[in-house]
Amino acid sequence: MKILIVDDEPLARERLQRLTAAIDEHYETEQAEHGLDAVNKMSSSPADIILMDIRMPVMDGLEAAHHLSHLDPGPVIIFTTAYEDHALQAFEAHAIDYLLKPVKKDRLELALRRASLLKEATINQLRRKQEPKKNRTYLSATFKGELKLVAVKDIRYFKAEQKYVVAGWPGGQLLLDESLQSLEEEFGDQFVRIHRNALVARKHIDSIVKDDQGQPEILLNGVDARLAVSRRNISYIRRNLKRPPPE
Repeated sequence: MKILIVDDEPLARERLQRLTAAIDEHYETEQAEHGLDAVNKMSSSPADIILMDIRMPVMDGLEAAHHLSHLDPGPVIIFTTAYEDHALQAFEAHAIDYLLKPVKKDRLELALRRASLLKEATINQLRRKQEPKKNRTYLSATFKGELKLVAVKDIRYFKAEQKYVVAGWPGGQLLLDESLQSLEEEFGDQFVRIHRNALVARKHIDSIVKDDQGQPEILLNGVDARLAVSRRNISYIRRNLKRPPPE
């Protein structure tokens, strides 16, 4: 059984590692400094169980749990935290347990025993039904069996294509199994609709030009894409160009 210990405090990680070794010397453990680090390590070296703090820099534990739900098979997550106020969110994210720091050995042993019994594919299916309560800072998708993450702040546009949405950024494109409407509802403060099939990042709008037929198109910083602007949206977009982007 492999366990990934995720905490931004080195001493907390070391303590959990000692406790797991005392419970069962056959446990294999690895450490991660925050949620993003955990997601990256799970892509290259999957663990069966994750002991994860909630309040961490870069990416918190709740968002990391959402991204990890895309993995199949996914890990069983046990949250470890010094705060009681995230208990409801933790269980909504389908964590199987919620341990308060300082974690006691007998409590951890019980949680690990439960995790071992529940390490099945049905955990993944349950977790996918739960959407995060706050806007994500990263978007994720699987490509050739690996989990790919892109920061929302780096994305220039979302464009609907058939059954998927393409997220364009300077490093390429991410194919999302999400609707354009749900992305607009979640990120409407950062992205503006320019067409029925496209949203663009307000802060990355460079200019409006016209194509050979005189139709308006948006140019975005950092990418070569030229996205059509519908007639019903052009006035709103021109007004937005005169306003500073939201912080």
